[in-house]
Amino acid sequence: MKVAKITKDRIVNDVIRDHPKTIGVFTRFNIDSCCGGMATLEEAARRDGAPLEELLEELNRVASEEIS
Repeated sequence: MKVAKITKDRIVNDVIRDHPKTIGVFTRFNIDSCCGGMATLEEAARRDGAPLEELLEELNRVASEEIS
């Protein structure tokens, strides 16, 4: 089964709900997934100073491992 690619327009909390193991990625990238969880990944990366492309790459890697 293939996981839909996580893109910059997804909401932080939705990604965590769909892929619980990504919480560690958000922590490593210092993304506020509590109070800032209703932002898109693009907004959260900009707000919290995370490199968006690296964040997306890591989120997609972890999400794909969940179903392997």
